[in-house]
Amino acid sequence: MYFLSGWPKRLLCPLESLEQPLHIQTDPQRAFFAVLSPSQLSIWYCRVSIHPPVSLQTQLSQLKSPLLFFSTANGYILFFEIPSTRDKYLYEPMYPKGSPHLKGTPHYKEEQCAPSLSLEMKKVLDLQASITSLQSMLEDLLIATADGFLHLVHWDGMTNGRKAINLCTVPFSVDLQSSRGSFLGFEDVYIRDMEYCATLDGFAVVFNDGRVGFITPMSSRLTAEQLHGVWAQDVIDGTCVAVNNKYRLMAFGCANGSVQVYTIDTTTGAMQFSHKLELTPKQYPDIWNKTGPVKLIRWSPDSCVVMVTWECGGLSLWSVFGAQLICTLGGDFAYQSDGAKKDPLKISSMTWGSEGYHLWVIDGNSSSNMKLERDTYNEARQFGILQFHFIKSALTVNPCMSNQEQVLLQGEDRLYLNCGDATQAQSPRNTSHSEHKPTRERGPYSDGSLDSQGLSTLLGHRHWHVVQVIVAGCPYFSAIDKLGQNVAVVGKFGFAHYSLLTKKWKLFGNITQEQNMMVTGGLAWWNDFIVLACYNLNDHQEELRIYLRTSNLDNAFAHITKVHADTLLLSVFRDMVILFRADCSICLYNINFILNPTASIQVLQEVSMSRYIPHPFLVVSVTLTSVRTETGITLKMPQQACEAESIMLNLAGQLIMLQRDRSGPQIRDKDNNPNQRKHLPFCAPVVLAQSVENVWTTSRINKQKRHLLEALWLSCGGAGMKVWLPLFPRDHRKPHSFLSRRIMLPFHINIYPLAVLFEDALVLGAVNDTVLYDCLYTQTSAREHLEVLFPFSVVERTSQIYLHHILRQLLVRNLGEQALLLAHSCATLPYFPHVLELMLHEVLEEEATSREPIPDPLLPTVAKFITEFPLFLQTVVHCARKTEYALWNYLFAAVGNPKDLFEECLMAQDLDTAASYLIILQNMEVPAVSRQHATLLFNTALEQGKWDLCRHMIRFLKAIGSGETETPPATPTTQEPSSSSGFEFFRHRSISLSQSAENLHSKFNLTKTLSMPSGPSGKRWSKDSDCAENMYIDMMLWRHARRLLEEIKLKDLGCFAAQLGFELIGWLCKERARAARVEDFVFALKKLHKDFLWPLPVIPASSINSPFKNGKYKTGASYTHQSESVLPHFLSQAKNRLRLATCTVFSHRVCFLKGFCLAQAVSLV
Repeated sequence: MYFLSGWPKRLLCPLESLEQPLHIQTDPQRAFFAVLSPSQLSIWYCRVSIHPPVSLQTQLSQLKSPLLFFSTANGYILFFEIPSTRDKYLYEPMYPKGSPHLKGTPHYKEEQCAPSLSLEMKKVLDLQASITSLQSMLEDLLIATADGFLHLVHWDGMTNGRKAINLCTVPFSVDLQSSRGSFLGFEDVYIRDMEYCATLDGFAVVFNDGRVGFITPMSSRLTAEQLHGVWAQDVIDGTCVAVNNKYRLMAFGCANGSVQVYTIDTTTGAMQFSHKLELTPKQYPDIWNKTGPVKLIRWSPDSCVVMVTWECGGLSLWSVFGAQLICTLGGDFAYQSDGAKKDPLKISSMTWGSEGYHLWVIDGNSSSNMKLERDTYNEARQFGILQFHFIKSALTVNPCMSNQEQVLLQGEDRLYLNCGDATQAQSPRNTSHSEHKPTRERGPYSDGSLDSQGLSTLLGHRHWHVVQVIVAGCPYFSAIDKLGQNVAVVGKFGFAHYSLLTKKWKLFGNITQEQNMMVTGGLAWWNDFIVLACYNLNDHQEELRIYLRTSNLDNAFAHITKVHADTLLLSVFRDMVILFRADCSICLYNINFILNPTASIQVLQEVSMSRYIPHPFLVVSVTLTSVRTETGITLKMPQQACEAESIMLNLAGQLIMLQRDRSGPQIRDKDNNPNQRKHLPFCAPVVLAQSVENVWTTSRINKQKRHLLEALWLSCGGAGMKVWLPLFPRDHRKPHSFLSRRIMLPFHINIYPLAVLFEDALVLGAVNDTVLYDCLYTQTSAREHLEVLFPFSVVERTSQIYLHHILRQLLVRNLGEQALLLAHSCATLPYFPHVLELMLHEVLEEEATSREPIPDPLLPTVAKFITEFPLFLQTVVHCARKTEYALWNYLFAAVGNPKDLFEECLMAQDLDTAASYLIILQNMEVPAVSRQHATLLFNTALEQGKWDLCRHMIRFLKAIGSGETETPPATPTTQEPSSSSGFEFFRHRSISLSQSAENLHSKFNLTKTLSMPSGPSGKRWSKDSDCAENMYIDMMLWRHARRLLEEIKLKDLGCFAAQLGFELIGWLCKERARAARVEDFVFALKKLHKDFLWPLPVIPASSINSPFKNGKYKTGASYTHQSESVLPHFLSQAKNRLRLATCTVFSHRVCFLKGFCLAQAVSLV
């Protein structure tokens, strides 16, 4: 949502005296901000400081152009007027001749020049009491004093005087329905802090005794008789308050360091608790309860995030509903590179800059560290005013981006895109991807595409594609097309778009057209067209425009439609555009291609929402979707599945759905033109969820993954995510009438979601990372450098799997059939085995470590669910390897006996998985059992020629055979080496079974190392070994070698000897008269030739006398006699050949390749 970028900047302010600034405040347009010190006032414009000196003892300030007021320590309010100074500027930029920044363009002075301001005192107001809080409320100024009064002062010269309201006369109750309310009851109660909320029509207050409440006028008049207050019953230690007008929230800071967020119940008027912002001991074990009271709370200009600071220092950024984004009390913010702890940044005042790209803070620590800096030109005072830089998601200002599957961030002068290299993303959608990484990206990924761009480009690397923005002013709105190849950006006036293929911007050719156009409702992409809602400054008219990307950016190539009311929000769904207007109405348009290079827009339908929306500013997002409820899913017409079925409206965090009413006869009207027929009305709105920040849906259709594509995905801040998942009957059976067609499933993820890859079951996001550079500044004079005080902040891309959360939630609700349907639809994903493993591991950790008994454990259900997939055995053993030994009994009580699972692996010929189960048996069974199963695995590995596994089994058998007890160990021996942990590598780390044998061997970490050769050059390991265990292993090897020799598998025998370092010469000498004896030379010869792929011997034709030789015919008896004389010669030759080949293959323990070459050479002799 919001992310820190780079280092903060320290502002240099040329004040005449050494004074610490007290307060900083921006004007409503955030074009200026004022800095107040004990005797001076400076007004800053954007990048340049303008500071008319004012010598007054001041305490607080509030800036409201063209009037400015602030209070003094003695209870005076000073009003200043900022008169208009047209054509007077302190600074004007100088551009070279021929530069596109022409001075004659409209609004040139306002954007490029720094105005010259002056202050004129208008009036002084004496309230005769210390002022505790100031608040601007529409056309009035509300002032709270320490004597318990509220003063209402008019801005326009105070011609009507002022009104004073005694707080003791204002009734308070728990809600507005109470007929009578209690009064404060004592006279020394006054308001410590307050803030006005326009959308709630009242102001939140914090009293000096810690109680908090909300005061609202019961009528349009603000008098003591018309005011009524409600209490927040659970808060008694309030310190400060800040209100969020867009979401109608009141955030109260408390003395215990937490922030309690409340809203107003629209039915009873009571203060309703929403959520809490607090540090947890799990994330911040050293500081979570040592922050001190909350000092300041500030909401961002777009009301999407809130910044919190404490008395003891530190900054913390949270999303609107409680997801923590940044905290400077941990990590590199709190510790130096050498481990020394830093002093937290103490802030005395802060305010947000334009569009939330900057945060201006006054460093409370700077009073003891301030010093003068002199140079050859001037003297500059280094104030404790810091400027933090932020980049934010495009969703904060342009919620139509929720229909995209890319992450787009925008900063003050640049864009950050995760679409990768667009030139490599040109193929159509392919749902089969060869390899993915479910968590943070570490390297390149395999090829694949996602609507002309696949996971290889979306997840390919951690870096961003950064685009420098050249529009006037900072980016207000931005949007990226579905292909991820083009991005459009809106500035203060007009817009521009950029192509990632050509690396070029396209701007308005006529700058007057750009300056006469102000985009107000956002923009979106529709194919190659840019759709936007703007205000025409020349005609004073709201318009809906469509520009073609490939044509010149000019109004002559645009289709313009007039709109009757101001447009606040815009979204595109397939060929439809939806607008939300300032009169609380929704208008639907249809887009069609026409002959010339543009498109046409036609009005389809208008829906009035004034009955349900109290204020248009409360609508966060509006979108069309094909999501349907029970009535919609049972539709019999398949073409209706592609239509826009409902409108999703986010009203101050409440997700409201308006579904089309298909109960009428219009549903079967198919003969009329779709653009001319009467469109179906919408049903009454239904609230789907609360505390919703973002909504994701898609317009694509995939029958194989209907669960994921027809679902609605919600981001709910600190509560995690929710998915409104459809439920389908299996095999097209008729669903039960008592079952719902959809279900809302909550789940938590570790990142803040910014985009959803629907078919790939991934959530994309971004995370702040920091880099320390304080080691570069070792001198004492450099301690106060910002590079030492703060780390360098960078933003990295990240992603996370969510499928296992959904499967688990379905199993909890006894929807195993739906879980199977969903799992089978995603079984082709490369990381699907990891999904099953994550689900099993999380359920095991949660249930096995629970201190209280679980009445209905989920682990047996999960185990039964995993057995439906062929990777069941691998999933169980991988989970066990990554789990503590103390939890193994609980795990295998649910999934089955490890001995049975081991035998299943042997039956399935999955020896690598069986080897993983062997370490389980080693720790859970007596040594005799593990030795027995190791022997079975060893023999099977020998038969299949798994030589790497054989070598490790030999070492394992040696390890468990040396001095072990007959009882299994009570705890896994991972802390210190022991002879019983010969296969401990399985417990130390997870090893992928898909890795090569060489990589697997390099990762083994055996605690008992015995010299084991890895090839023919290895040392003899059994010659001088006389222990029983070695004799047992030797006998198994001899038995296997004898079987190979008896079956005349000389090639396998050569590989066996070469790979395992078997002492072949001595063993052959022993077996000379037994297994090495050849009984059937003909069969042996044929077997040898077949084994080594040698050609059979052929007697040359010249060596056989023909019966017609020398012209004389020989009788058959003489021919037979010659044939019989050849046979002994042939058999003798075969016997010699066999003996020579056998000796050649195995002499001197050579490898198989050498033996094969020598045997081939012998056969040619």
